[in-house]
Amino acid sequence: MASLPPSVTLNATLAKLEPDSRKTPNASLLLEKRSPEPLSLNLGEALSVLKEATHVESAVYVPLLQECVDTKSLQGVNALHGHILKTGAREDVFLSTFLVNAYGKCGSMTHARNLFDGLPRRNIVTWTALMTGYVHNFQPEEAVQVFIHLLEAGVYPTNYTLGAILSACCSLHDLALGRQVHGYSVKYKVGAAETSIGNSLCGFYSKCGGLDSAVKVFQSMPEKNVISWTTIISGCGDSGKAEMGLRFFLTMLLNGVEPNEFTLTSALSLCCAAQELALGLQIQSMCIKFGCESKLPVRNSIMYLYLKCGDIDKARWLFNDMGTVNLITWNAMMAGHAQAMDISRDDVSAHRSGIEALKIFQRLNRSDMKPDLFSYSSALTVCSRLSALDQGEQIHAQTIKVGFLSDVVVGSALVSMYSKCGSVEKACKAFVEMPTRTMISWTSMVTAYSQHGLTEEALRLFGDMRFAGVRPNEITFVAVLSACSQAGMIEEAKRYFKMMCKEYRIKPVMDHYACMVDLYVRLGLLEDALDFIEQMPFEPNEVIWSMVIAGCRSQGNTELAFVAAGRLLECKHKSSETYMLLLSMYISAERWQDVSRVRKLMKQERIGGIKDWSWVSIKGKVYSFGADDRSHAQSAQMIELLESLLQKAARDMGYVPYVGLDMTEGECDEKKPPSVRHHSERLAIAFSLINTAEGTPVRVVKNVSMCRDSHSAIKFFSVLTQREILVRDSKRLHRFREGKCSCGDFGAFL
Repeated sequence: MASLPPSVTLNATLAKLEPDSRKTPNASLLLEKRSPEPLSLNLGEALSVLKEATHVESAVYVPLLQECVDTKSLQGVNALHGHILKTGAREDVFLSTFLVNAYGKCGSMTHARNLFDGLPRRNIVTWTALMTGYVHNFQPEEAVQVFIHLLEAGVYPTNYTLGAILSACCSLHDLALGRQVHGYSVKYKVGAAETSIGNSLCGFYSKCGGLDSAVKVFQSMPEKNVISWTTIISGCGDSGKAEMGLRFFLTMLLNGVEPNEFTLTSALSLCCAAQELALGLQIQSMCIKFGCESKLPVRNSIMYLYLKCGDIDKARWLFNDMGTVNLITWNAMMAGHAQAMDISRDDVSAHRSGIEALKIFQRLNRSDMKPDLFSYSSALTVCSRLSALDQGEQIHAQTIKVGFLSDVVVGSALVSMYSKCGSVEKACKAFVEMPTRTMISWTSMVTAYSQHGLTEEALRLFGDMRFAGVRPNEITFVAVLSACSQAGMIEEAKRYFKMMCKEYRIKPVMDHYACMVDLYVRLGLLEDALDFIEQMPFEPNEVIWSMVIAGCRSQGNTELAFVAAGRLLECKHKSSETYMLLLSMYISAERWQDVSRVRKLMKQERIGGIKDWSWVSIKGKVYSFGADDRSHAQSAQMIELLESLLQKAARDMGYVPYVGLDMTEGECDEKKPPSVRHHSERLAIAFSLINTAEGTPVRVVKNVSMCRDSHSAIKFFSVLTQREILVRDSKRLHRFREGKCSCGDFGAFL
C-alpha cells in the first residue's frame, strides 16, 4: 500500500514535483486565483457561459475539468478541450497536463495520448500524468514504454514518476524491471530519502513475491509513517507470512504509531490467516477505540475472522446486522462457509456449511448486486465438494449469460466441478471451450482424466500441455503419476518421476512417493515398494503404510502386513480410518492382544467410531443418509430395492458378501461383526435409483472410504440397473460402469 498511488492529483503535487511549473504564471493562478462566476454554476451552465467568451483565464478551466473527473464525464472533458483550443489556452503547460490527467481519469487513453503527442511543450508532470493514466486504465505495458521514452528524451524523473512506474511493474509482476527502477533511484538519488519512494518499493516487492527485499527496504527507510507500516504488514499477508506481519503490527504499536483503518483491516486479515481469534478480538476493540469499527472493510474483516476461526454463528449475526453490505461482504460469507467445509469437526458439519454457502449465493443473486468472478468460483467450489451437479450446471449457465465464462478462473473452476461431480465429458467440453488456458487449467483437466481412470487421455493431454509451452507444477505430476499407477505403467511412471526431478527441478513431495508406492503395490511388487520407501528422504506417512498393508492383505502376505502395521502405529496423528484398518487386520488374524493395544491408543487419542454419511443431489436439493438410516419417507422402499439387488447379485452373478469390521457409530464386537448391508452409500444409491429416470447416472459423495463389500456390491448394481454409478469417498473417485470400477478394484482396503 504505497503512499504514492497512481491516482496522484497533479494540482496537489505541482509545487513539489516540477520546478518549471512554478515558473508558469498561469499555473500559479490555479492554486491562488479562482474565477467566482463559473464556479458558482454547474458544468452545463458554465459551458454555456464559456461559449460566449473569447478569452478565458486558465484557472477557470481547472475546477470544471475536476468536476468532469469527479463525474467521469468524458463528454465534458471533450467540450472543455474544444473551448481551450478555441481560446488558445493550450499553450499553458499546466492546463494541458491537467487535460491529459482528466482524459486518463475518464478512461480515454486514446484522447490522452493524442493530446500528449501534439503538445508543443511538456514537463515531467505531463509525462507522469500519461503514465499514471495508463496504469489506471490497466495498460501497464504502455506506461513502461512511456517511461522508457521519457528517459530517452533526457527528462529527469521525480519520485512521483518512479512511483507510477513501480505501480506498472507491480501490475505486470515484473520483478526484474522493478529492481532496475530501484537501482536507478539509488544511482541518481531520485527521492532516495523520500518515504513515498520507500513505500512504493516496499509495496512493489511484497506484491511481486520479494518479501525479503521489501523488508530490507522498509528497515532502511529513515522515516516511516503509518502507510509504511501498513504496506509491510499487508505485504506479509500477500506473501503468506501472517505471523511475521502480526509481529510488525505489534512493533508498530510499541513505536507509538497510530494505526488507521487500512492498517487494522490488514491486521485482521493476518489474524484470519493465522486463525488468531483472541488477537483479532483485541484488534476489533482497537477499531472501536479509533472510531473505524463501523467502516464496511473493517466489518467485513471481522466477519471473515469469525468464519475462518469456525465461529459461523457470530459471523452470520454480524452479516445480518450490517445495514450496508457490498459484494466483498457476500463473497466473504460464501468463501468463509466454503473454507469451513475444510476445517469442520465432522463431515456432517462440512455438508451443512456447503449448503449454507449455496443459499448465500442464491440470496446474492436476488439482491441488487450481481455476482463477480470470486462469487462464481466459490459457488462452483462448493458444488464440487457436494457433487451438486444440478446447481453447478445452473451456475455454468449463469456465467454464460453474464459473460464470465471466458475468464480463466471460472473456466478452471468449471473443469474441476464437472470432474468431481463425475462428468468428465462435460469437464472436457468446458476445458476445450476456454479461450485462454493457464497451468491451473491444464492441471485440472489432467487431474480429471486421472481421477476417472482415463490414463491414456491424461498422458496425452500432459504431452499437449508441454508442447504448448506450459510448465507443469508438482500437482500436475501427482495427476500424471496417479494415472500411471492406475494403469500399472511402471516404466512410464519412472520416466515421468525422473522428468519431474531432472527436467523441471521439482522436488518430490509425499504425494509423488505415494503414487509410486501405490503403483508397486498394485503390481504385487511389495519388496520393491519397501525398497522405494526406504529411499525416501523423509519418514513415510500413514497413507503410504496403509497402501502397503492393503497390498499385503490382498496378496495374503500377512507377515509383511504386520511389519507395515507396526510402522503405521508409529506414525503421528492417525485418522479414524487408519485405526479401522488396523483393527480389521488384527481381528481377522485373531490377534486380540494387538486389538487391545489399538483400542487403548484410540481411547488415549479420543478416537471414537466413524460416522458413516453419504449425500446425493437431485433436482437442486441435497439429501443425506447415515448407516442403516430409516428416517426417510421412502426408507422401506429403499431397503426393499437394496435387498432385491443383493439377492439378484448373489443368485445370478456370484456375489458373495465380505464380512469385515464395521466401526460406524460406535465400537463393534470383534467376534460378531455387524452387517454392512445398509451402509450409507448403498442407501443413497437406492434413493437415487428410485427418484431419477432410467439411464441417469447416480452420483454419491461419502465421507469415509468404502468398505470392500460395498465396492463389490456396487459393481453388480451397475450391471443390474444398467446405470453408471459414481461414488466419491474420502480417498478417490469410483466410477462404476458395466461391472467395473475406474480404481481398478484397489480403492477399498477393508
